[in-house]
Amino acid sequence: MKVIWLIVLCVLFNSPLQAQERKDITVTQLLSSGMTSSRQAIVFPHRDAQVVVSIYDIMPGATLQAHNHAYPRYGYVLSGTLGVNNMETGQTDTYKPGNFILESVGQWHTASSVGEEPLKLLVIDIVEKGQSNTVLPN
Repeated sequence: MKVIWLIVLCVLFNSPLQAQERKDITVTQLLSSGMTSSRQAIVFPHRDAQVVVSIYDIMPGATLQAHNHAYPRYGYVLSGTLGVNNMETGQTDTYKPGNFILESVGQWHTASSVGEEPLKLLVIDIVEKGQSNTVLPN
């Protein structure tokens, strides 16, 4: 059993090094953070975690109604411009293509497609299995 663990550790520690040494692969880190956009610590669901990946296509000028998220939500702007207004902190942020967002958790905010180009947003949610990550007002 010890031999198997030793092999697993060798593979895990050697694989990233081998990938970095190759000239035909480039890894560009977009973000490294333990905090959301409003400075909250990132906390994951405690049971039955599920990853849900979606693409949002939002026409210019469209605004998503006020909402919040029960669990972490990550976004990556593929095209267009995303505007986010955190109604609880008063913070307004604008994200452009290539920006990665760690959205606030449990704080009401709106999001909109700013400018004349449609917004294409890759969204990654980590939720309890079968649950939505979008909470709307009653």
